[in-house]
Amino acid sequence: MNLLDDLNPEQLAAVTLPDEPALILAGAGSGKTRVLTTRIAWLIQNGRVGPAGVLAVTFTNKAAREMLSRIESMLPINPRGMWIGTFHGLCNRLLRAHHRDANLPPTFQILDVQDQLSSIKRLVKAGNVDEERCPPRDLQYFINGAKESGQRAAQISGAGHDKLWVELYAAYDAQCQKEGSVDFAELLLRSVELLTRHEALREHYQHRFRHILVDEFQDTNTLQYRWLKLLAGKSGPIFAVGDDDQSIYRFRGANVGNMADFQREYNVQHVIKLEQNYRSHGNILDAANQLIGNNTRRMGKRLWTDAGAGEPLRLFEAGSDGLEAAWIVDEVRDQHRQGARLSEIAILYRANAQSRVIEHALFNAGLSYRVYGGLRFFERAEVKHALAYLRLIANTDDDVSFARIINFPARGIGARSVEQLQSAARAAGSSLFAAIATVDGRAAASFAQFAVLINGLRENAPHMSLSDLVSETLERTGLTNHYRNERDGADRVENLAELVNAAAGFVVEADPGAPAPAPEAGPAEASPAMVEHDLLHAFLAHAALEAGDNQASQGQDALQLMTVHAAKGLEFDTVFLTGLEEGLFPHENSLSEADGLEEERRLMYVAITRARKRLNLSFAQSRMLHGQTRYGMRSRFVEELPEKSVKALTPRLRGGFATAAQGGWPAMGSGAAPRAEVPGAAGAAGAADTHGLRIGQGVRHAKFGDGVVVRLQGSGNDARAQINFGSFGVKELLLTVAKLQPV
Repeated sequence: MNLLDDLNPEQLAAVTLPDEPALILAGAGSGKTRVLTTRIAWLIQNGRVGPAGVLAVTFTNKAAREMLSRIESMLPINPRGMWIGTFHGLCNRLLRAHHRDANLPPTFQILDVQDQLSSIKRLVKAGNVDEERCPPRDLQYFINGAKESGQRAAQISGAGHDKLWVELYAAYDAQCQKEGSVDFAELLLRSVELLTRHEALREHYQHRFRHILVDEFQDTNTLQYRWLKLLAGKSGPIFAVGDDDQSIYRFRGANVGNMADFQREYNVQHVIKLEQNYRSHGNILDAANQLIGNNTRRMGKRLWTDAGAGEPLRLFEAGSDGLEAAWIVDEVRDQHRQGARLSEIAILYRANAQSRVIEHALFNAGLSYRVYGGLRFFERAEVKHALAYLRLIANTDDDVSFARIINFPARGIGARSVEQLQSAARAAGSSLFAAIATVDGRAAASFAQFAVLINGLRENAPHMSLSDLVSETLERTGLTNHYRNERDGADRVENLAELVNAAAGFVVEADPGAPAPAPEAGPAEASPAMVEHDLLHAFLAHAALEAGDNQASQGQDALQLMTVHAAKGLEFDTVFLTGLEEGLFPHENSLSEADGLEEERRLMYVAITRARKRLNLSFAQSRMLHGQTRYGMRSRFVEELPEKSVKALTPRLRGGFATAAQGGWPAMGSGAAPRAEVPGAAGAAGAADTHGLRIGQGVRHAKFGDGVVVRLQGSGNDARAQINFGSFGVKELLLTVAKLQPV
């Protein structure tokens, strides 16, 4: 087959670039996955690299599997020799292959977020540290933040760092090392440290990976970029694909500046822009382009489509959040009657707290819905309990798993007995499981029975299939019976049964008959890959890595509810974007942060570009949030959209829209006349229109008390002021009626 058929000119140019660093600016819906996979297939087909010389990195296991599937459909090869996966997955593979050089046991365990927190809580308790001074969750953020910036405890210094926190970071590292476990951040940091200090190993992989391809490059953090540079060398062939306009994960450490740094540091000669959009109609793209054009720090591109203008965006103003939800219900019902599938309709919101009113309205209307991004399978409590048993079977030194299940289901071992066991383990310098042999007293028999249970499963494990081992563990530990006897345990029992299915499916996907991947003729001191390859250890690593993926639920046709962040990477025929009010979207916290407003605008851009055919925008004059009614102003982002692409559904939004030269949209509540917003002190003409008021002026109202003028609009008898009255919120008042006194 001709791999290059049907590529547009820009896609073709990207796929056939020479072997040198390149940056591909891939706009939303522009076919970036197609470009990445076709590039890999084209390189292999033309003999420019073998499968083992390819390293491709993405951010979700789902995306990695899709890349592998597409490559398999293009070429008659087994792509398993290629290193294609997430940063964490590839670092896990690297460390398994060179565990001795990385100072790790071959069967090291991966701590997910909750297990890491449990480990930190145990550390804080053992050290008699006041949790008010050092909350475990805050310590977890501190440790992960330090690791993601490439810092060990010994490297942290200077003002702003509590000495105790640094000491606990060091103690946590020592505890993980003793127990043979690593957290997610450690996977990457340990890999960077390994490649940094081991020159022969670094040169081996730089020679091996002749082509490094990176998806979603705008989402890389500082440490991930360092890892890539170590593997690529000074002039390595990094093929970076990303979109700076969709960089929305700064709170996770993503550094959009990596794109500009890469272009400068690698002297990138080829920057190709993929601007043809294959997802959305023209009005949607025009809105996205004009909105994002207000950001000042961007690399620049403009999306276009040959699919036609399509329907205009529809804008609705509701009196309250309840009325906004009622309007959404009516619109969804109408579209559903016309044949639209509910699963192709998404309702997006900026903050999770907004979903309650929408969910309530959908429930009352009898409309099926699903909150996307809830607890994923491997994060559910019953599944985590089962995995903890399996992890202890795999490694009895795993104290995190031991602590989770020692008395679950209940076996008569109280907190005091566990504390005594922990003291014995510390005194002996051993794991909790090993310390069972030293325990006496009332709990000794219960501890001993637990040890017999685990040792029995360990002895049988080599003689059983993986799925049989999981099934046996669920029955012998009593987990299935425990949930079967719960009043509402049916779903949990089904989840445990599904874990057995997951184990069976993993065996098929893992292809255990194939030899374990190994590095090509590396340095003599490098360890073979996957020494003592063990399906149980691999399955547990798979479960930990999969826990963070957004896995779509199976089942009935249902509306999709989610935050805008969760919507990244998805697309729908119809999108409802709700809560477009100042302080909510853009979020009030962003206004005081560097680059905060621009990231919020990028988030809005992502939301707009999720829609294929129809985009509905809505905002409310009042909204119940955190137990209080908030009176909001329409989001500035609405005013940044092109008038020609938007249809106003609410009467007082219609007519008299200002042209772009006049400043865009009229302010919320304006009538036919263009907006007369006063940025500072009112001039002579402005004073007549605004009754002598100015932005920022203090005023007093007979009912609402003292307030501050935040916006002025309209003129003559229609002149209005929006005033922040503190506890009463923002009120919009007609100036010919309101009796305001200057303060």
